[in-house]
Amino acid sequence: MSIKLILLKSGETLISDAKELIINNLEAKEKEVCGYLLNKPHIVSIRKEVFLTEEVETIKRSEVQISLLPWIVLTSDEDLTIPKDWVVTIAEPLSSVKEMYEEKVNGQSS
Repeated sequence: MSIKLILLKSGETLISDAKELIINNLEAKEKEVCGYLLNKPHIVSIRKEVFLTEEVETIKRSEVQISLLPWIVLTSDEDLTIPKDWVVTIAEPLSSVKEMYEEKVNGQSS
């Protein structure tokens, strides 16, 4: 895979370089996904700030702030696995969020 947003059953949204963990199902003679390998997963935290103004046309204006925090802070492991049944959905991040993640984990943008 590549850098993806991963929504978990717990409600957490992660961003990570994600790869499918595949096993061979010998009975069905096919391969199936059993989970995901996440490299340097981070929680995506979104905070929305609302500003009230006195102008009639603009009653309120909102701004979204995004921050990234390592998913499991008390580990030095960079690769973590999650079972497929804990994943609600996987999506492509906005390019700005992807760049923010790359800069944080690599110290540079690609």
